Amino acid sequence: MGALDGLMQGFQVAFSLQGILFVLIGVVTGTLIGMMPGLGPISAIAIMIPVTYGMNPSSALVMMAGVYYGAVFGGSTSSILLNAPGISGTVATSFDGYPMAQRGEAGKALAIAAISSFVGGTVSVVLLMLFAPALAQVAVSFGPPQYFALMFLGLTAISSLSEGSTVKALISATVGFMVATIGIDAQTGTNRFTFNNPNLMEGVDFLVIALGLFALAEVCFLVKNRKDQSLSKQGDIGNLRLSKQDFKEMKGPMTRQSFLGFVLGVLPGAGATIASFIGYITEKRIAKKPEEFGKGSIKGVAAPETANNAATSGAFVPLLSLGIPGSGTTAVMLGAFLVLDIQPGPLLVTDRPEVFWGIIASMYIGNVFLLILNLPLIPYIAKILKISRPMLISLVIIFSLIGVYSISFSTFDLYLLLLFGLLGYLMRLFSFPAAPFILAFILGGMMEQAFRQALTASGGSLMVLIEDPVSIALLSISVLSFIVPIIRNRVRQRADHEGTEQ
Repeated sequence: MGALDGLMQGFQVAFSLQGILFVLIGVVTGTLIGMMPGLGPISAIAIMIPVTYGMNPSSALVMMAGVYYGAVFGGSTSSILLNAPGISGTVATSFDGYPMAQRGEAGKALAIAAISSFVGGTVSVVLLMLFAPALAQVAVSFGPPQYFALMFLGLTAISSLSEGSTVKALISATVGFMVATIGIDAQTGTNRFTFNNPNLMEGVDFLVIALGLFALAEVCFLVKNRKDQSLSKQGDIGNLRLSKQDFKEMKGPMTRQSFLGFVLGVLPGAGATIASFIGYITEKRIAKKPEEFGKGSIKGVAAPETANNAATSGAFVPLLSLGIPGSGTTAVMLGAFLVLDIQPGPLLVTDRPEVFWGIIASMYIGNVFLLILNLPLIPYIAKILKISRPMLISLVIIFSLIGVYSISFSTFDLYLLLLFGLLGYLMRLFSFPAAPFILAFILGGMMEQAFRQALTASGGSLMVLIEDPVSIALLSISVLSFIVPIIRNRVRQRADHEGTEQ
């Protein structure tokens, strides 16, 4: 069966009354869950697995897929309005989305996020349909050396995430690395930096750090500056209409990050979070005015939102084609497949084409539903900013506490949340950027694991890192991405100096 014939069969499943209903239920549920800090698609899909007992497998999996990309689609709302990321994949959206909301452009930021998410999701579904089997083989060919090189490439962007001093950015990243090492060593089984506290043996959850460094730190900032009149625009929704110039600025990031996000989503372990960070960093590196990023740049919202939604579809490539989960959410999805007596892998497209192509076809419909549902609701969603500041601060604190507690039902995590909230406030007070901390925390554990696995396989030889063409290419790009900005800044400084002398 060809791809077009299979897609037609998939549309028969997706366009049936039952299919449309379950796609709608999935995307609405996912969007609402994505807006709430802490819950995320993993919890939603896990909860829905018992609900799907006795359901038609195609309908059940279409619904759970809708929850997944719906949550990523909706996760930008709290990031933009409250600086409280709904899911980890929307942390990068807050870098420019929240500053836009602060200057009275919340509606515009939400519209950019919705359109970018739609474009990234739709383009990636087309790529999923055309290249799933071939890209699955590429994903499998990535071993520890290649993953180490990819993570190293991501870390070279730390200097790009600094809002001022590069030294402060490196200090922030170093602390992020240190936090990433907390817990039981996966290879030796020894405790690292747990201080004999059993609550730290599994490490620190990403959401605890994200909500602490962003949401609670912002709460502290608002309380400290409660009399500051410069924050008065934060309650304004602003104009929702996007001008031709806005679309022109969005066009490049949406095009590039649709492809880059999809490719990163295909790689097992990368996922929407890394895709959003790399998408944001890439656009900042190539921008003519990189200094605008972090201050409410349209490109700074469009890039991560396009990349994370594209990565969501990309994560289905190894799941559907090889039966290998590419992220935590698709790992839970794999469990749902098995519960429904469906074995994902190379034979899925021939044995159960209605499932394989039904999921892909439902993504087309789901992305349209998400755009139709979210754009008209933006004026109402943005009215969250009209809530009085004391009430808004209370709601952010409550949602953050509930979100963190719902992960592990541990009061110790609540203390950690407060600790990272205080740390985030102090970092902001002394101009230490939080983004390098987050990036180093995300990549640090994965980079260390890939490095140690590569050395184990090679008997301790570092040459294994530069034996493969892919590794060499990624490491070369890493060196260039680190050197080129330095050279460009020096050239710019020299030109400015010569201009002042004249």
